Amino acid sequence: MVQFSDLGIEPSLVSCLADQGITEPFEVQIEAIPSAMEGRDICCRAPTGSGKTLAFGLPLISRTLPAKPKKPTALILTPTRELAEQIRNVLDPLAWDSRMKVLSVYGGTSYGKQLRGLEKGVEILVACPGRLLDLLKRKALSLEDVSIVVLDEADRMADMGFMEPVCRIIDKCTSEPQMILFSATLDRDVSKLVKSYQDDPVRIEVGPKEISMDSMEHLFWNVKPHNKTEVAVKSVRRSGRSIIFCRTRAGVDRLSDEMQLDSVALSSLHGGLNQKQRDRAMRKFSSGRSMVLVATDVAARGIDVEGINCVIHYDPPDDAKAYKHRSGRTARAGNSGVVISFVKRNEQRSYNRIQREVGIRKRFTDPRPEELKKNEFNLIPSSEKGEGNSSGRKKRSRRGRSRNSKRNGFNKGSDDNRSKNYGDKGNRRHRRKSRNKKADARP
Repeated sequence: MVQFSDLGIEPSLVSCLADQGITEPFEVQIEAIPSAMEGRDICCRAPTGSGKTLAFGLPLISRTLPAKPKKPTALILTPTRELAEQIRNVLDPLAWDSRMKVLSVYGGTSYGKQLRGLEKGVEILVACPGRLLDLLKRKALSLEDVSIVVLDEADRMADMGFMEPVCRIIDKCTSEPQMILFSATLDRDVSKLVKSYQDDPVRIEVGPKEISMDSMEHLFWNVKPHNKTEVAVKSVRRSGRSIIFCRTRAGVDRLSDEMQLDSVALSSLHGGLNQKQRDRAMRKFSSGRSMVLVATDVAARGIDVEGINCVIHYDPPDDAKAYKHRSGRTARAGNSGVVISFVKRNEQRSYNRIQREVGIRKRFTDPRPEELKKNEFNLIPSSEKGEGNSSGRKKRSRRGRSRNSKRNGFNKGSDDNRSKNYGDKGNRRHRRKSRNKKADARP
């Protein structure tokens, strides 16, 4: 049996891992760590949840040099705020034990803490491209001492249009930094990046090339618009921990409000929330203080949460690729899962195309949530002050509203309906109609 010590990791790091209950390396770690420790460039295809953070993080901590103020010596680029913070949380205790500092920088938060951290000196910088370029423009840091660059979720950065900013950032590092690249796919823009910036890389492939659609059950339900929320509530109560995907921010807020009226413990996540709200929403969902995550596609990639029993496409995905990545949040690590698509009559043609491209063939049927596998979910009560609103959105008060509106179940934090309080007397259809008038087209 291979141990971390067999991969060239020093005893202090091995001991720190053992204290966290991590004793046996995963496949991607066994394949990548020895070459990374030798200073080789690495091009690795590996899915989310395969253990890649430690695969690049352990060599990074072992080989990174001490840093001067405003001059990090190792850089990790990642596409989303959530993934940046997730990486920092994994590496920080390990780096601290090795007397190194880890700092994450991304948009949606104030500059103050990030600027102070850079001024004090940080060895490992975890960054989203946009905020990093902004800090470089402000001359808050220099990348001239960076000798190791990690590109995590490279294909996701390509999908988000980050390839040009990523190249600009790499060009500001030392002339030939060690380049470690991890991606779920290695085609198109990612392949160009490999050719341009890597020198005879070690190629590693872990897991299937595509997200397997065979490991999950696919259901396509004909659902009328006014019944979608009711069917969603019944489905998640049967399935347990679930993720529901909506197309827009307004759709997430609207569905969250409606499901809370049915006493569903949920968190909501989209790009319109500030970073504290997004962190709180993910923390509540991953820790079990909420059963459901209602999200836009910002959660479809890069979020590693175990035990998702059900994924619901409340709104249709943009294409087959989006269907795969949304659906891939369930049926992971050998577990089973169900994927439910809510199909309106005018959406059947697009879903037929998605089925063909994904490689499945399923009939459109009437919804049968009562036939879903029953999964128990033990909700953990929130003990954090001010987290009674599990959607992750800050409730707003407005002069003239009844104090009883909160008790009556109306969520005052809705961005789509701030002007009226219907209380117990208002019916759901009236509230939904009012919200729809202000629907936001942004994801």
